[in-house]
Amino acid sequence: MDGVGGPRYTPRAAEAAASMSVLGNIGAGWVENGRMWRHFFALLWGVLRITPWPRYWPRTTRNVLARQLLFTGVEASRFIALIAFFVGLSIVVQFQYWLTKFGQTQYLGPVLVMTVVRELGPLLVNFIIIGRSGTAMAIELGNMKLAGEVRALDAQGLDPFTYLILPRVVGAALSVFCLTIIFIVVAFCSGYISGTLFGANPGRPLLFVESIFGALQQADVLNLLIKTLLCGAMTGAICCAEGLSVGTASTEVPQAATRAVVRSTAALFIISALVSLATYL
Repeated sequence: MDGVGGPRYTPRAAEAAASMSVLGNIGAGWVENGRMWRHFFALLWGVLRITPWPRYWPRTTRNVLARQLLFTGVEASRFIALIAFFVGLSIVVQFQYWLTKFGQTQYLGPVLVMTVVRELGPLLVNFIIIGRSGTAMAIELGNMKLAGEVRALDAQGLDPFTYLILPRVVGAALSVFCLTIIFIVVAFCSGYISGTLFGANPGRPLLFVESIFGALQQADVLNLLIKTLLCGAMTGAICCAEGLSVGTASTEVPQAATRAVVRSTAALFIISALVSLATYL
């Protein structure tokens, strides 16, 4: 006991208090992260649940979906095709050259499917959509929240979830799927043409196509669908949620856009890894 009888404050007690404080901060962080991801998945589940029902697709929502598809899908197709061209020019040609050199051309189809279809195509397209359209969605909704447009929609009888979130999430998912198909086709075509020009000896076009389709399995198709549709929808849900989380300060808008990119990228890696493990192991 200290002088008058108060509790003795020893270095050991201070160390224990500091340790408990650190553990408490770590636990609070985990709890907050759990709530955040639960909110994202709940938002995504809400979109998936109401998407098939026509009553949730009035003309105003369909118009927003059309604009989202135009911006995220159509306007990004040229850039996706350009990236796919260079991927085919580098990766596909290298596979053709080295497999032909070592006399293992029978593995060309499986190797291309494993790299381009399973992993590289969905990942690159999702990355581009996160950086290009994800930030745009977060900033757009953040500015709408600041300007009071979200409250105005609610006052006019328009459900903000149906009008703002549903078409953007669906548009992002469909755009990622279609752009990934474009990416794969352009990469294979540019790879074959480049291989022919550079002497990689890819063989006849029909044999090249047959080697790729012969290596495709049902698991590859399922893997492609999940990594494009689910990851694209998750990107849309996260970006919409972060944009609508903006409060009253204009400085929160770029912060929300940054969080949207970081968390969408984290979700992409996590979902892709889990899907690959569940599909191929």
